[in-house]
Amino acid sequence: MEISSVQKLCLHLISSAFQRCRQSEDLCRLSVVLNRSTAASPIVRVSISDTGIGSCLEEFQVLKIAGEFLCPEKWDGLLLVRTTSISDDEIYHYHLNFRESLSTRRLNRLPFNLKNSAKFSGTEVNLATTERIDVLLAEVNCFFHKMLILNIPNIVAELVIEQGDAPGSQHGDVFLANEYNSTLFSASSVERLKSGLEAYVLTHGKSLKNKCDSCFPTREPLKIGSGVACSMESHRSAGQIMEVVIIISESSVSSIPCLRLCNTKTEVLYFKDFSPSSVSASFPNALASINWRSYGLNLGSVVDQGGSTLLEWENLPQYAHIDMVLHCYHKQYPTSCHAMIPPAKLKTQPDRNLIKKAVKLALDDLKERHCGLLLSSHARKICSYAPDLARTIAGLIVSSNDSHFQRECISLLGLHGQNIASGTIEDCVKEKIMAVIETDDRKPQKSKETAPYLFEDDCLPEPYFQNEEYEGEDGDDFLVLD
Repeated sequence: MEISSVQKLCLHLISSAFQRCRQSEDLCRLSVVLNRSTAASPIVRVSISDTGIGSCLEEFQVLKIAGEFLCPEKWDGLLLVRTTSISDDEIYHYHLNFRESLSTRRLNRLPFNLKNSAKFSGTEVNLATTERIDVLLAEVNCFFHKMLILNIPNIVAELVIEQGDAPGSQHGDVFLANEYNSTLFSASSVERLKSGLEAYVLTHGKSLKNKCDSCFPTREPLKIGSGVACSMESHRSAGQIMEVVIIISESSVSSIPCLRLCNTKTEVLYFKDFSPSSVSASFPNALASINWRSYGLNLGSVVDQGGSTLLEWENLPQYAHIDMVLHCYHKQYPTSCHAMIPPAKLKTQPDRNLIKKAVKLALDDLKERHCGLLLSSHARKICSYAPDLARTIAGLIVSSNDSHFQRECISLLGLHGQNIASGTIEDCVKEKIMAVIETDDRKPQKSKETAPYLFEDDCLPEPYFQNEEYEGEDGDDFLVLD
């Protein structure tokens, strides 16, 4: 369902407050208060306040809100702003009327308050709307959960609902961005993103306080990979960094997982410059052009759903789900409130190649970290022959009458002792065959070399070939994958 212009405005103002807090070097508090004086009142007063670096007023002046959306029954078009920086001696008050044209719109300055030598900074924005309070609450709550995926460690966010002055009429939620891991302050941006998406997946995005125990009794089913790609700086681009985190979650068939875990669709979460954002036109094309089959995935479709992207898979196991988040920001991100106002001539959307590269790096990271995961269709086909091949090799070893040959084979397999069961030998051979297949599959297609040796030794010593009747060249492999 498409959100209204009032909801979009509120989310933009909350996002700006997050940025002011993020750019501060101190711990910050962000509060969103939705107040309705009585249950029968149609007016909801929205207050968004933060203890960040203080606002640059240009960010309000450049807001573009189409006149046709400024309906009297939804919003009167007035914003009230209070702001101060750490170096200011006053708290400044302004009001802004969006019913004025952009060319004549001005911030009207109101009487200020003295700070009396106190040192603090912050901004508060107020507006009144007839938007339903439950609709606003749902959008703001969802926005908070998405913002916390970024795991910005110096922010405490608070959402409060007030309905009159009667006892028990006020309730709220407090979201701690650094609640789960105190090391987030020193962690890199992509490491914080991994931790944030993991918390989002464990709770299905509903609440970052209680994970879903029916799907995730432990965190073992989560397989996480990440990738970071950078673009070059130029006169048209400030240089961009694209971070991608992909999580594959699995559950046993015997459990009763939530419907979301069984879903074969992936909503691609996207952040631009440390804020949730709608995707650009390049996203669906970039994601569709990735060779997913080389990772054992069959992509059915890429759907652009009015600013968000949905990937639909054809071959996911019944109890598996893929989550993906992308974050694009500039290399030299401004450390002032002007960060909310990017230069008009600079390229702000990531290009197709940057998206592809970062996603592929995340997929490669998943393959490297988790054996047997995301094998290509070709590798899976070869793996299907491994049990029969291992059984045949184990049978040859066990049935041999040459005890020296048996000892040499068992030694090469890394096994020790006598009277080793045929099943143990078979399992060991199969494990080594599978490891070779997986190692070869992880190599980029263009740089694939001859497959590695099946056993532990990189090569047999040269005298060995001199003493045996062996026609091949020194360095031939025991197992080659075509």
